[in-house]
Amino acid sequence: MRQIETEIVVIAAGPSGLAAAAQAAENGARVVVLEKNSTVGGAANMGMGPLGIGTRQQKSMMVDISVERAFKMFMEYTHWRVDATLVKRYFENSANTITWLEEMGVQFAGAYKYFPKSEQTWHIVAVNGGIGRNGGAIMNKAIMEYAREHGVEFYLETPAQRILTDGQGKVCAVIGRGPDGEETEFRCKAVVVATGGAGDNPEMIKERTGYSYKEDMFNFAIPGLKGDGIRMACEAGAATTDMTVEMIYILPHSDTGPDSVPAVLMQPNLMVNQLGKRFINEEEMQNNTFTGNAIAIQKGRVGYSIIDSTILKGYKRNGLDVINFVHDPDDVSDFDEVVEDYILQGNPDIIKADSIEELAEKLGIVPEALLDTVDEYNDMCDRSDELFFKNKTYMKPVVKAPFYAGCFRPSAYGTLGGIKINDRAEVLDKEWLPVPGLYAAGTDTCTIYGDSYMFLLPGNTMGYCLNTGRFAGESAAEYVRAEE
Repeated sequence: MRQIETEIVVIAAGPSGLAAAAQAAENGARVVVLEKNSTVGGAANMGMGPLGIGTRQQKSMMVDISVERAFKMFMEYTHWRVDATLVKRYFENSANTITWLEEMGVQFAGAYKYFPKSEQTWHIVAVNGGIGRNGGAIMNKAIMEYAREHGVEFYLETPAQRILTDGQGKVCAVIGRGPDGEETEFRCKAVVVATGGAGDNPEMIKERTGYSYKEDMFNFAIPGLKGDGIRMACEAGAATTDMTVEMIYILPHSDTGPDSVPAVLMQPNLMVNQLGKRFINEEEMQNNTFTGNAIAIQKGRVGYSIIDSTILKGYKRNGLDVINFVHDPDDVSDFDEVVEDYILQGNPDIIKADSIEELAEKLGIVPEALLDTVDEYNDMCDRSDELFFKNKTYMKPVVKAPFYAGCFRPSAYGTLGGIKINDRAEVLDKEWLPVPGLYAAGTDTCTIYGDSYMFLLPGNTMGYCLNTGRFAGESAAEYVRAEE
């Protein structure tokens, strides 16, 4: 078997792995990165930017957010059931990380909210000088180039197979398999695991979270995210953590099509479950996590957003009530046309009917139950929402045919957690002691949200990946120096 000598091996080249490699090399370590794919960046190539708190961009935009306020907000949200020290260090370091990226040539369009009730912490990477999709790919390329300038060697299409330890339990090597199938032993003193979770591993998702892929969970299954790093770390002595998902909600067969349909149906419209009952204050539909959570505990894990032709006409004429960075079409005038196309294609998510009774039958709801709910809701539109106290601005009666419904189900950006770390990104064993030379970062380790992704501070997952990656690179480089 071929052998290559280095000091630190980083497993996977998503944002956490890239940040770890760049930081470790910047701190003087010799670094090798093993990436199973032919390109770097992973799922973050589809992202738009990380969280930052107290940044230059926020100050210039007069955004009133501080580490103290964000920290208190975050810990209250999670009920202190997360690692407060890690959260605080992440937030304190986040502004410096934005500056660090800028020094690599990454430009930011500014700091933004994701939806109206969120905070302005999302630092959108500029695309062609403005706001666009996939700014994460630009950021990842810049980090890779910076890492290479500092001597980092990248082995693409070379997945790590296992982490080796010596007789004292210290990390000593990683076995990688090249594109030709040949295995190489990368001799090292430290390893950083940053493989991005297990979003493409239905078996692990079912075992660890209880959801069944494409039955009651329609998560983004980025190819290659199999949980390999979690497995390898555990084999090397790591303790495991609870695994959750970055819960959101989605129209499974419609979300990647024309934007008018999901944008209209994700408005604070009347939403009911399979029993024909309301189960949420629909103004919370702007928060993907809250709505995903609410849908996930309903019968069949489904929620139906319902509008009539008058509500649709209002959206066409006056614009949408709530917008976000993902679903923000200039106009929704093509809604009817797209719906007709979907129905002809047999799309199960989109329903159109000429009466509430017909709509109920197509949704599998007892017609009398849905009629009662619609009547009660329409009556409250004249007064106030006595059930869930929804803002009267969003209380719009459902009276005029045709009627439309969208079938929303739980989704997720990916999995969270699996490997236990401390605030230095050291991997801990079952006794909460560091496994010598083993570090981890990013979504493989992300348990800071408790049971619900913290969407109120947008950019959180990419921000966590970058900052814990830097922590891991810094700690690994320090460890290597101490081992000389």
